[in-house]
Amino acid sequence: MSNLDFISDKDLFNHVYDTVSSYSFSMNLKEFNKNLIDPIKLTFDSVVYNQEYKETIENEVLRQLDKSNSNLIGYFHQNIFKYISSNWQVPEHGYDIVNEKESIYVEMKNKHNTMNSSSSAKTFMRMQNTIIENPSAVCMLVEVIAKKSQNKPWAITLDGHKQNANEQIRRVSIDKFYKLVTKDKLAFKKLCDVLPTVIKEAVSKLKDSEKSNTVFKELQDLSPDLLTSIYLLSFSKYEGFNNFKIN
Repeated sequence: MSNLDFISDKDLFNHVYDTVSSYSFSMNLKEFNKNLIDPIKLTFDSVVYNQEYKETIENEVLRQLDKSNSNLIGYFHQNIFKYISSNWQVPEHGYDIVNEKESIYVEMKNKHNTMNSSSSAKTFMRMQNTIIENPSAVCMLVEVIAKKSQNKPWAITLDGHKQNANEQIRRVSIDKFYKLVTKDKLAFKKLCDVLPTVIKEAVSKLKDSEKSNTVFKELQDLSPDLLTSIYLLSFSKYEGFNNFKIN
């Protein structure tokens, strides 16, 4: 029992369960090469870190699975608020979280350094447009992993000119956002306290996930030598790679 006063045990468990049940455990060669594997980088990594090629490829498989699973954590952070209060909704399009009743519009990011200057400017201008259309609106950039606990006006430099701070466009750390939603300044800390236990409970309810990694078998079908297979995977249509084999 989590006994949090801002979300029911049932809703918290179901939300955590939905998150962990979507985790990826399997990988095949098509998925592995979806974003085009870089054989040159894998060669450098293997030699520089003194790894067997199989170990380097395994690390790349795990990295890709981790990248996929990281998106699920964004789902967890974004969607939990609709269980805390019916005023907070997750639209299919537009802002990540919206409270129409209080005219609050939220863009949520996992880390404070996720956005580059271009995406920051785009987000900021979008918020400016929202305020023009709805003068009572408050727009927030909420960061799960911020540099510090904060709820302050957000101003950026646009085309070399620093924009004037606007109280209606704010940069907010996740703990301060939980405080805004729940009226409890320790709400996020309390969630973190119980989360490991709830995750363990959710995982224990999962059926055995299919853990199938066919990457190595499919690579061996290309060539008995793993590194040769990786090069053929990316460069098979390049000049001179018809009979390519690593020495």
